[in-house]
Amino acid sequence: MTAPSRPPPLRVARAREWRRRWDRQQERYLPDREERFHAMLDVLSAALPARFRFLDLGAGCGSLSERVLHEFPLARGAAVDFDPILLRLGRVGLGTVGGRLSWHEADLRKPGWTRTVPAGRFDAAVSTTALHWLAPAELNALYRTLARRLRPGGVLVNGDHLAYPATSERMRRLARRARWESSPAGPSGGESWRRWWREVQKEPALREEVELRADRVPPHHERVPPLDLDGHRRALARAGFRASEVVWSRWENRVLVAVR
Repeated sequence: MTAPSRPPPLRVARAREWRRRWDRQQERYLPDREERFHAMLDVLSAALPARFRFLDLGAGCGSLSERVLHEFPLARGAAVDFDPILLRLGRVGLGTVGGRLSWHEADLRKPGWTRTVPAGRFDAAVSTTALHWLAPAELNALYRTLARRLRPGGVLVNGDHLAYPATSERMRRLARRARWESSPAGPSGGESWRRWWREVQKEPALREEVELRADRVPPHHERVPPLDLDGHRRALARAGFRASEVVWSRWENRVLVAVR
């Protein structure tokens, strides 16, 4: 019986092209994505010394880590994700940025995920368009873990969709309408999220990661509604964060900062 052939290597140039396509399709849904990134970088600049350590939670293929390391040449980061395709694209297409970035495969929904990252306390944890995947109980546990791994005075900077409370249904409707109308060329402009995933899974060099992802990543978001903004702030306070505040927003697209 003939053993299955190994997939071809993933070339750096090919991984970088997939990463560029990832950024473009994300901008289709978040046209002010770069503005949100800049707001997050402003927080790190104001809150931290020039040399700091950070965790990138749900790092994907490294879009946020890349910007942090470019902006802060003395920073060092640990990128954490559980999606094998995005991790491979990040490891190959972005790499270690001169030894300043390490990549870690871990499921943020499970206890003990921090055993995979470097020891010691971090100065910051950052995340963008990722934590909404976590159910409320999982997010509560994550915040408690971060409170232990961030040093006193350290910051969590989360850029994500943080909804108005359910009691503000009219504001929720207005936010949905504004988000739809602000997308470039409406729903048909550019490569969609779904199409990007269909196409990347045809990449021969990612055959093993595609098979692993099918067993690991659910095909849809959790059925349990995610926490709204007020729920995030309450969970952060219970976890031991001293203060939290929105520092940038476009409707429900926000940057929430919490100080340990």
